[in-house]
Amino acid sequence: MRLCFATNNEHKLAEVRPLLPASIELLSLQEIGCHEELPETQETLAGNARQKAEYVWEHYGIPCFADDTGLEVAALNGAPGVYSARYAGPQRSAADNVEKLLRELQGATDRSAQFRTVVALFLPSGEYHEFAGAVDGSITEEVHGHEGFGYDPVFRPSGHTQTFAEMSLAQKNTMSHRSRAVEQLVAFLQKLG
Repeated sequence: MRLCFATNNEHKLAEVRPLLPASIELLSLQEIGCHEELPETQETLAGNARQKAEYVWEHYGIPCFADDTGLEVAALNGAPGVYSARYAGPQRSAADNVEKLLRELQGATDRSAQFRTVVALFLPSGEYHEFAGAVDGSITEEVHGHEGFGYDPVFRPSGHTQTFAEMSLAQKNTMSHRSRAVEQLVAFLQKLG
């Protein structure tokens, strides 16, 4: 089965590819000829994921899934949440986002947080399905590690001493929010045959 992952983020593609069975040929937006910015104007992770997947399905006619991920920090009342990628501004700078987050958490005693991902799937039949994954953890006081992307250098999953950015991709994939959502997606696709 050919399936588009509605992203051009190489980090996300690298995370998801090893989670999929060999029977699924994963295509990026670039590989299907989609070079425009996908709409992401909803107020929820699920809304954004669905909007992106639906856009690709409607404009390119290929089965597609999209994800939207948010970092939800307790001391910030769930922020940055749906605005995680553009927390420090529309330029979507991971370094600026991390810097702003650490600045806003200065002096905070509660540094608990969770990463949450929603994956939306559109099938040729027009069916829509949704899968979600989350991982609890805390925000470190400074950046640690050089692997991963986004908030990985400051997110330490519960029960671990390393941030996501200090772990290998294989380690991260055993517990990450995205891998948990994608595992549900894969289980669903395998049932379809």
